[in-house]
Amino acid sequence: MRSSSPLPRMSRRGRVTIGVLIGVFVLFTLLGWGVQAWTDWLWFSEVDYTSVFRGVIVTRLLLFLAAAVAMGLIVGGNLWLAQRLRPRMRPHSPEQATLERYRMLLGPRLGLWIAAAAVVVGLFAGLSAQSRWNQWLLFLHGGDFGVQDPEFGVDVGFYVFQLPFWRFLLGLGFTAVVLALIGSLAVHYLFGGVRLQGVGDRMSGAARAHLSSLVAVFVLLKAVAYVLDRRSMLLEYNDGVGVYGAGYADINALLPAKEILAYISVVVAIAIIVFSNAWMRNLVWPGISLALLGVSAVAIGGIYPWAVQTFEVKPSARDKEAPYIQRSIDATRASYGLNIAENSAYSASNLTPTESLATDTAVVPNARLLDPQLVSETYTQLQQVRGFYDFGPKLDIDRYTVDGRTQDYVVGVREINYGELTAQQSNWINRHTVYTHGYGVVAAPANRVVCGGQPFFVSGFLGERSQESCSSPTDLIPASQPRIYYGERMQDGDYAIVGKPSEDANPAEFDRPAGESGEGRESYYTYTGEGGVDVGSFSRRLLYAIKEQEPNFLLSEAVNDNSKLLYVRNPRDRVEKVAPFLTLDGDPYPAVVDGRVQWIVDGYTTSATYPYAERVNLQQETTDELTGRGTIQLARENVNYIRNSVKATVDAYDGTVTLYEFDENDPVLKAWNKAFGGDLIKPREEIPQALADHFRYPADLFKVQRNLLTRFHVTNPGDFYSGQDFWQVPNVPDAPDSGVKQPPYYLYTQMPGQEEPTFQLTSAVTPNGRQNLAALISASYQDGRPRLQVLELPDQTRVSGPVQVHQQMTNNANIRQQLNLLSSNQAQVQYGNLLSLPFGNGMLYVEPVYVKSNQTDAYPLLQKVLLSYGDGGSFVVLADNPADGIKQLVEQGKRAAAGNPPPATEEPPAGEEPPGGEEPTPSPTSTEAPPLTGDLGAAADRVRAAITEVRDAQASGDFERYGRALKTLDEALTAFQQAQQAAGTNGPAPTGSPAPTGSPSPTG
Repeated sequence: MRSSSPLPRMSRRGRVTIGVLIGVFVLFTLLGWGVQAWTDWLWFSEVDYTSVFRGVIVTRLLLFLAAAVAMGLIVGGNLWLAQRLRPRMRPHSPEQATLERYRMLLGPRLGLWIAAAAVVVGLFAGLSAQSRWNQWLLFLHGGDFGVQDPEFGVDVGFYVFQLPFWRFLLGLGFTAVVLALIGSLAVHYLFGGVRLQGVGDRMSGAARAHLSSLVAVFVLLKAVAYVLDRRSMLLEYNDGVGVYGAGYADINALLPAKEILAYISVVVAIAIIVFSNAWMRNLVWPGISLALLGVSAVAIGGIYPWAVQTFEVKPSARDKEAPYIQRSIDATRASYGLNIAENSAYSASNLTPTESLATDTAVVPNARLLDPQLVSETYTQLQQVRGFYDFGPKLDIDRYTVDGRTQDYVVGVREINYGELTAQQSNWINRHTVYTHGYGVVAAPANRVVCGGQPFFVSGFLGERSQESCSSPTDLIPASQPRIYYGERMQDGDYAIVGKPSEDANPAEFDRPAGESGEGRESYYTYTGEGGVDVGSFSRRLLYAIKEQEPNFLLSEAVNDNSKLLYVRNPRDRVEKVAPFLTLDGDPYPAVVDGRVQWIVDGYTTSATYPYAERVNLQQETTDELTGRGTIQLARENVNYIRNSVKATVDAYDGTVTLYEFDENDPVLKAWNKAFGGDLIKPREEIPQALADHFRYPADLFKVQRNLLTRFHVTNPGDFYSGQDFWQVPNVPDAPDSGVKQPPYYLYTQMPGQEEPTFQLTSAVTPNGRQNLAALISASYQDGRPRLQVLELPDQTRVSGPVQVHQQMTNNANIRQQLNLLSSNQAQVQYGNLLSLPFGNGMLYVEPVYVKSNQTDAYPLLQKVLLSYGDGGSFVVLADNPADGIKQLVEQGKRAAAGNPPPATEEPPAGEEPPGGEEPTPSPTSTEAPPLTGDLGAAADRVRAAITEVRDAQASGDFERYGRALKTLDEALTAFQQAQQAAGTNGPAPTGSPAPTGSPSPTG
């Protein structure tokens, strides 16, 4: 006879409806996964990195299956065993009567319920395990570091490669046992093996054996956890001294406690098995054993170490913790590469400008005037030509050798910004098949301005230059393929479809404006590169129509048999996709290498399990003024080991991604390379020299190292404990109250101890809690190897730090008057990066001053340069250009040497009005100059007319007119000086009108 089910039967229509809905859901889920996997495979095939795709997919799949099957078998097997061990006879009681209805509900389909529970648990376990693919690959392929930890003598490779995955497996084991225990207890209770009421034992013998075995396994896992905890102690934070790694109390109290607890756990596990099943067969003694373990954990693992820390360590922490502080110092300096830092004393005792400033050829001429953050607007306005071109919010600094001279250049890439397309330009055809690429790398020397404060452009021209003197007549950094199909302005969804249906068809891609001044006819182009995924077939069009949810892939005639699809066009995203095991620097930069535009991306290998090393958060350590303004913010990743092991390049035309080994001694990179076949990363010796010439020290790595050096430059544990010699990174000089850190700056300069000018990254630091200068930290490559240099000033130095110097320069009475003249209701003053340059056993500070009109589409122009020498306040000038400023500083130095220090307030230079428009009061000793006649008078009239034009151009806000007026004034002044020489007089230049507010002459 067929037994009736307590569950209500569903109608046939209901079952069909639910089945259809489930099938549709599964179909679309599988379809989405399938489309994503297929298109990813095509993309990886395009860039020739299928080994990465295959390796990651296979590893994740195997981990998913292994964890899912293991967890499902453990949990499901124990549930099945629990129902198999149910008692045949159950005593009658109200409790059992209540449970009977649930037994009737679950009993007929109990196997199905157990299988469902096992599948659900296995699914979540598999999803958790597959995300640990990186830990498994390192576990499988990791080797030795060749460095042993200072406590156990175990190779660091165990901590980096083995320990993380052992921890995960242990956690997975605890989860499996706990779920199995809870589930088994529920099944035993349901079927009467465990009872809360009734006569006799509360637990059957079979249930007791089963559950006690699971508890014993849990306790054994706890013993394993104690063993791993002994190793993990070297990674924990030591609150007593503020460093990472086991301290005195940990080593002398907690470490032996962990070992004792491990042995106790093994004994307790055995006791649970023996007392529960083989001897007394009750739960009293197993319970006592567990209680003993708990009490031991509290007393031995908690109270005893606390007592040692409180009564033995704290009263004499400096001496007790000294060896362990030393361990942390040594490990941190090794794990972050700080041990290569060269510390040298720099007295900075010279507070008076020396005459050698005027004749220097290494530091002063290379002082960078162009701020890559401020002049981005200038590049956009002067080199944009079309509204959809964009250079981004921040430009990059690189060095080139032009005409035998090496110097740094401010470099920007003219990219397509799809967000700036008009509504008419933004239709699908235009967005994805017409506006496909940018054009040209625009560069200007970092130490030169022309035409009223504009950069002197030397490359990336689209057409004829309107003013030949404002740019180079020829392209000095030529690119044989200047088109930019891959760039930083590309976002998700900014794909391009390239290729024309036949050779005779007209090109469809907008290339660049042609004709005079970029106006007139347009030039069109057809992509001929190897990059891109073929989408000529119907199946490929259908595939990407589904992926992009765009029917035009099937309907538009713009997609033809020869079409290619370019996507993932951001260089950083491309490298991240082919090398998901790398942490990438937030500031990729372009370089013209052998005529090709290459994006260079720095890749880091990291770990968070280097024993005794300081752990930092990358996002927190690398955030400064430039973060989010052309520099990508790093993820919140905690690390205590980092190496710049990979230099990656992305070809801006065809998207080719190449990974070069840069640190051939990094064990982590070796493990990753081995995990993906051994040839994923090209050896260091295959790096082309033309490319290596453009490598620069990565900014994010330098920020991490600089921030750590503010503490870990102290290598004596006693001094480190006191913290008196710690430093700090100053805030932005012109906005110190913002709390935003001053970013480091790239310079081509020569530091003390260097034999020649070097392209390097530099940052000033100040004493902790003070604003005077403590040290200069610079990083560069010497013979292709990283070099860190620390110039440390005396503790009681009088030299001001960046914030103080800026305040002292801008608060100087004479300079404040001139700055007030620069700013008005129609313009604002902006300060560029303040450079701290050691020179002549003193400090030279250089800060460019920009002026930006408040008119629409105005851009900053460099108008003046602030310079200071010595302690930051005694010798200060505001000059039209560095050359004039250096001359003024040298003159001030001469006067100081003669016993006439520079006054705090000086008269405004000739030709400038004091604030408020008041006429200057004549000096009692001044005499009125006689009127000028003849050629000299005509030259003077020409100067006056030029000055008037400069004033009118400045008032109008027309910076092009202003630039022309300044050029005319310069020519008029030159003619006047020649007329003076011809007439044999040295009279003053004609005045009467304010001099222009600044036009730095070309320098460098």
